[in-house]
Amino acid sequence: MVMNNDLFAAETDNRFSPLADRMRPQSLHDYIGQQHLLATDKPLYQAISQGHLHSMIFWGPPGTGKTTLARLIAHTSEATFLSLSAVLSGVKDIRAAIDEAKQLRQLHHRKCILFVDEVHRFNKSQQDAFLPYVEDGTLTFIGATTENPSFELNNALLSRARVYVLKSLQEEDLLTVINRALVDKPRGLGELNLQMAEDLRRQLASVADGDARRVLNLLEIAAELAETQGTETIISESVLQDVLTTGPRRFDKQGEAFYDQISALHKSVRGSAPDAALYWFARMIDGGCDPLYIARRVVRMASEDIGNADPRALTLALNAWDVQERLGSPEGELAIAQAVAYMACAPKSNAVYMAYNQVMADIRNNASFEVPLHLRNAPTKLMKDMDYGRAYRYAHDEPEAYAAGENYFPDDFPARPYYQPVPRGLEIRIAEKLAHLKELDKKAGGK
Repeated sequence: MVMNNDLFAAETDNRFSPLADRMRPQSLHDYIGQQHLLATDKPLYQAISQGHLHSMIFWGPPGTGKTTLARLIAHTSEATFLSLSAVLSGVKDIRAAIDEAKQLRQLHHRKCILFVDEVHRFNKSQQDAFLPYVEDGTLTFIGATTENPSFELNNALLSRARVYVLKSLQEEDLLTVINRALVDKPRGLGELNLQMAEDLRRQLASVADGDARRVLNLLEIAAELAETQGTETIISESVLQDVLTTGPRRFDKQGEAFYDQISALHKSVRGSAPDAALYWFARMIDGGCDPLYIARRVVRMASEDIGNADPRALTLALNAWDVQERLGSPEGELAIAQAVAYMACAPKSNAVYMAYNQVMADIRNNASFEVPLHLRNAPTKLMKDMDYGRAYRYAHDEPEAYAAGENYFPDDFPARPYYQPVPRGLEIRIAEKLAHLKELDKKAGGK
């Protein structure tokens, strides 16, 4: 557990702290980004500036300022800041934090903010442990999470805290972060008198992918590698390129971004937008997503959204999956990209998907009807004596290989037209065939 009454003094004095820690804003005025929450006319800004505390959850990607904002709230409201990490803390740490908050309230009459980073990592009982002390005012609870609170946090905790969504920083915001760090002498890199071209700063801001912590970490590495040219110390293009090869862009393989991006890929294919589909596919690959996971999802897309409008889509998707397993990267990824582009351009039909769902709903909501006798096999004499298979019409012996007027549903279940082909692709022909067979059924019924 971390307790800090003078929130920024230790960080400012510690020259060996990472640049991202040293450059934490010391006031709301210095805080960068999140203007949808912190513009002077916004309720959260008003609450913070007036010291009106309430429990809250900050939800957003890494590096968007969740921890910093929690510290600023404590600093502005003159509250003691207690901090826990749900990754490292257990029940003992939670109890110690609550006891500390009680003492601060009862003995010193101080307000207390308990900040829990990665709060979604706490289980239900750990989350519930805070509730009584939130309700009686012992502490103000602030949780930070990169995951969707609707899925990861208890309803009881959510009902007592307001959720604020923090967004990835824009490129201009990150440029401001870079510029401040380069000129700030007490806390930043100002004493080094570094020179860095504007286009290189923008390149760094772009690669940081909305993450202020990442942009400062990369800048600090670049400063260590900066080249001396005469009387100047320069972060050159070659230095920056060396730094920027350190890893992929942000992508949480199990978090909200993961499911958002696969959803965007699926919807782009469904929406016949091949360029967007390829963009989201490439984003996931660049972020480190397992190509085999995408291959499996592409197979699903082929059946759900294309179906019999173009049955080749399913074959192509399966082939791409096979290529990925056989050849690996990057050859396999190109095959998946081919399947994605083809499927985005293919005619669309969800007729089989809809029919399957309707059938499953009927089966779950009705009795288990028996198979009609004429549709049963009769491999034994007893079964034949019980009329199994009697009056069955062998379709190949009928005109057009179709037993017109025959019923294949259970006797007590009315025939229903589940499969409704769409007027696109091969399903146009399928619809024509089914319409013709229905005419034959009508004629057979007339006889």
